Amino acid sequence: MPQAQQSIIDEVDAAIRLGSPEKRIETAQRVTDLFLSSAGSFNDEQIELFDDVLERLIKTIELRAIADMGARFALAEISAQLAPIAQAPPSVIRHLARHDEIRIAGPVLQESPRLGEDELLEIATTKSEQHLLAISGRWWLKEVVTDALLARRYPSVSRKIAANPGARFSLRGFATIVGQAESDPELTVQVGVRIDLPADMRRQLLRSATDAVRTRLLSRAPPHLFEEIQNAIAAVAAGADRDMSAIRDFVGAKRAIDKLKEAGQLSEATLRGFAVQRRYEEAVAALAVLAGTTVEVIRPLMQSLRDDGLLVPCRAAQLSWETTSAMLECRYATGAMRPADLAKAQNHFARMTPENAKRTLRFWQVRAS
Repeated sequence: MPQAQQSIIDEVDAAIRLGSPEKRIETAQRVTDLFLSSAGSFNDEQIELFDDVLERLIKTIELRAIADMGARFALAEISAQLAPIAQAPPSVIRHLARHDEIRIAGPVLQESPRLGEDELLEIATTKSEQHLLAISGRWWLKEVVTDALLARRYPSVSRKIAANPGARFSLRGFATIVGQAESDPELTVQVGVRIDLPADMRRQLLRSATDAVRTRLLSRAPPHLFEEIQNAIAAVAAGADRDMSAIRDFVGAKRAIDKLKEAGQLSEATLRGFAVQRRYEEAVAALAVLAGTTVEVIRPLMQSLRDDGLLVPCRAAQLSWETTSAMLECRYATGAMRPADLAKAQNHFARMTPENAKRTLRFWQVRAS
């Protein structure tokens, strides 16, 4: 063993066996400073040495930390120093992260790249609200960790996660936080301006929001989401209820449309009839066949808060504007599109060529496959 390494071990042993509490704190800080001075150049064996000696020192300091403010301050300082270091001693980091004192655990919970998914999940399910808040501020959070944090149902944690652009949400996570937002106006705004929030859940969020909250949400919407949120607010205010998330069974509709096609009875007029009667499944299945694509491509276009996507298969199928506008209206269970929006869609439809529409539709088909 190199002499320098043996010297560190001997000093730590002496501090633990013979030193005063102050001496142990001083030794821990000196070992930490020594590690930080050359952290990027240490090999795995040297990091393991620092890991062992620092953890031993920290455990002895913790025996006094409950009653000794100086000991708690020293541990918090060591935590803050080691937190951003990628090569930090891993056992020390895990030990500090589990500490009940948030001033000690907080820095590594929020910053340390040494903490893995398993450690974060354990802490997210067992520790205090303050510990969860620290984790919520990490620059990157996987869906499984976000789910665990949201499961504890702390409003402060949900708000912090919603405001963290590096947090990733599963569909279950979004469902949880949207449900919480129904009674939390600030959370509604924070969730509503997330670009990764699915369109159907944004719609659900807006249904339960007051006019004042909707106005706040729109005022804080980033440019790339402004139009989508504006359209969603307008649709909710008009009482329109599109099929955004309902469970639909297209099996029967596909079978019926296939029979009409075999009998030579599937035409634009047939599609228009389905659309006018708001027979959603049949309209979607019929448009898919007439446009030469699939229900899996058409349905997201029907669900979208934007109008221009649905124009593509309608133009590819060379439908008239009368039939196309009926398809646009078919997205609503009640009510209708605003005249201004309908006029805007008609102008866009008129400029679109069938050839360009077919190319776009083929690209979407490949992507869906």
